[in-house]
Amino acid sequence: MYTTNLVLAAQAAQGAGSSMMPLLMIVAVFAIMWLFMIRPQQQKQKEIRKFQNSLTEGTKVIVGGGIYGTIRRIDMAKNAVEVEIAKGTVITVDRGYVFADTTDSAAVAQK
Repeated sequence: MYTTNLVLAAQAAQGAGSSMMPLLMIVAVFAIMWLFMIRPQQQKQKEIRKFQNSLTEGTKVIVGGGIYGTIRRIDMAKNAVEVEIAKGTVITVDRGYVFADTTDSAAVAQK
């Protein structure tokens, strides 16, 4: 009788612990996703925003769509940038579409 009660108590304890397992798995999956996917993306966005805020005239850049050019003028009131893509050809793009400095990407490509 005592052994039966002990076995039933052990089974009840296992049942209580196993109900927490799915919750722990969900938390673990979310933590792994945050660590390997969300956090690096947030850091990359922060780096791009920092670059966009530090733009200066004469900087060689890549704008959205893969167009290479040189910044000729920055209009902070309109949040726009004039980019010269060929001699005498200037386009106006939103500052948010300037993504990279070509001197940085050339240095990375050489390494």
